[in-house]
Amino acid sequence: MLQDIIKDSAVRMQKSVEAFKLELLKVRTGRAHPSLLDHIMVDYYGTQTSITRAANVNVEDARTLVVTAWDRQMVTAIERAIMQSDLGLNPNTAGMVMRIPLPPLTEERRRDLVKIIKGEAEQAKVAIRNIRRDAMGDLKDLLKEKEISEDEERRGQEEIQRGTDAHVKKVEESFTAKEQEVLSV
Repeated sequence: MLQDIIKDSAVRMQKSVEAFKLELLKVRTGRAHPSLLDHIMVDYYGTQTSITRAANVNVEDARTLVVTAWDRQMVTAIERAIMQSDLGLNPNTAGMVMRIPLPPLTEERRRDLVKIIKGEAEQAKVAIRNIRRDAMGDLKDLLKEKEISEDEERRGQEEIQRGTDAHVKKVEESFTAKEQEVLSV
């Protein structure tokens, strides 16, 4: 029972770290990367679908993405979805191929992006701490029901705290790496 609580909290904390890393992929750093468009949804014959399922997304050079639609009728829907996204991109369409130039980031925009990333990191850390709180509460419940001893509870709390510290450190490392990437010109 004790090990189940510890394992469950570790798995949930790892999922929080992975969710944070996925959020970081959405932040534009000035370099072209296909995952930049992953969260954009396109109306694909009446169904909301990720752009990567309706077109091929590649990197042409450091500042240009190339999107090749699989179906000629989808070109305008993909173009509209990209322009309406929160990325501020304007595709240049030629037939079924769209070239998307990524404008260079200004210093002010870089600072704003760092603030956004910092906020996401804080949310991830809060989620991890909430998982720790829930696990500690479960341990206390087991102790009240006399299913574990006080020593087992203490050992469980220490193990959960070590896991919490390790996952918070992973979030910090990811934040620092992304911050450096955003601030580098």
